[in-house]
Amino acid sequence: MDTAALERLDSFPYRHRANEVMTTPIVTIDAARPVMDATLLMIEQRISSVVILGRDGRLAGIVTERDVLRVVAASGPGGLATPVSAAMTAPVHAIEADAPLYRALARMTRLGVRHLPVVDDHDRPIGMLTTAALLKQRAAMALTLGDDIALAADGPALRALHDKLPGLVRALRREEVSATQASAVIAGITRDLTARTGELALAEMASAGQGEPPAAWCLLVLGSAGRGESLLAPDQDNALIHEGARSDDAWFAAFAERLNRLLDEAGVPYCKGGVMARNPSFRHSLADWQAQIDSWIARPQLEALLGVDIFYDFVGILGERRLAGALRQHAVRAAGSSPIFLRVLAAASEHVPSATTLLGRLRTHEGRIDLKKHGLFPIVAGARAAALAWGSAATGTDARLADVAAKGAFDKEAARSLIEARGAIVEAILDQQLDDTAAGVPPGNRIDPKRLDQAAASRLREALDAAAQTPEFVHDALSNRPITAVP
Repeated sequence: MDTAALERLDSFPYRHRANEVMTTPIVTIDAARPVMDATLLMIEQRISSVVILGRDGRLAGIVTERDVLRVVAASGPGGLATPVSAAMTAPVHAIEADAPLYRALARMTRLGVRHLPVVDDHDRPIGMLTTAALLKQRAAMALTLGDDIALAADGPALRALHDKLPGLVRALRREEVSATQASAVIAGITRDLTARTGELALAEMASAGQGEPPAAWCLLVLGSAGRGESLLAPDQDNALIHEGARSDDAWFAAFAERLNRLLDEAGVPYCKGGVMARNPSFRHSLADWQAQIDSWIARPQLEALLGVDIFYDFVGILGERRLAGALRQHAVRAAGSSPIFLRVLAAASEHVPSATTLLGRLRTHEGRIDLKKHGLFPIVAGARAAALAWGSAATGTDARLADVAAKGAFDKEAARSLIEARGAIVEAILDQQLDDTAAGVPPGNRIDPKRLDQAAASRLREALDAAAQTPEFVHDALSNRPITAVP
């Protein structure tokens, strides 16, 4: 990667997601109809592609202007009578709705396609990205980054890309991209790295003679990467879901071991708490995951839920994402049905030490204050509990707060206050991490308040004060919840 190009970075592809710029609705056609009908439909709708769906509503093929020209070139005008099924391109490459735009652009460039359908959690198309609509965006660095991750041959190659993250984030901050948007970029790249290590692990399994997966499966990322809120001090938080039998676990265990090793080589270290797919506790069939969730709900204990909280931040990144969608439906519904579970989950945001001393000074240790412990954690945990109480399937903290406030969980001004507080705290942490990285200091969640100017210090104090109010807002959210809030 040409790090000098970061100085010229167009930040648009890093600040937006596929579903923000896709065109809708998707225009479809039956596979048995002639190509002429597809051509007339494209002319009528002023579009350059039509999609063919299977019986399950998922992508079966796509016909573009290029395909029509190819048919006419090969068979003359009579070729327009050819069935769409014979002219369509299949299988169809697609991208998930919440994918950052840089990744969509990279995929289109690498595959040489001008149309990229956007799909939901069940792999059903909901929109279309086209190069014509995106040409105005100059994304040279985005394309390079996305392409390099997709083509990386091993863990060290991915590590070289991961090591460029501070430079990328520094360039985004220079362009006045917000810290929360920059953290979403880090999370997106972490997801990309994890997905690529999954692909490499599959290749290793095949080379070792262990064959293909014995059943449908999906790789999940949890925690901050799942929420889209990662910073520059990552560790692994991942899990695996599949449709196999208990006897298939040996294959998935071997796959997960390779996945976690490769991810560690790529610069995302092993999780000290064991939240990884190689741990049997985070590797189950869909049925067993559902049973595990039901067990959490039936016997909620704060100590036992320390690894459960970040589970609820999961997002599927590789494999059959419909499994992640099915698991989320069950997880949200089960949590919303148990007031006791919700209150135990919410209690995690209550036992947070004060960020200030009796004299009103920031509570530091060795000159630094841990902003994750004193600020981020209560907001993130509280937003998660409130979202589950109100049946919200959102995974991002800001989206959760906005969603439940819109539903009446608590005042919209309270949600806005917490969203702004999270932004200020993330900014303080991320900018400290950039300074530490430049100085050769490992990045963490502790910042030196002396590096802040008066305005920034004041903003941080206000943010920490707002974070301290989170338990009150969460209590209101759980108390105000109508029966209809249960999904």
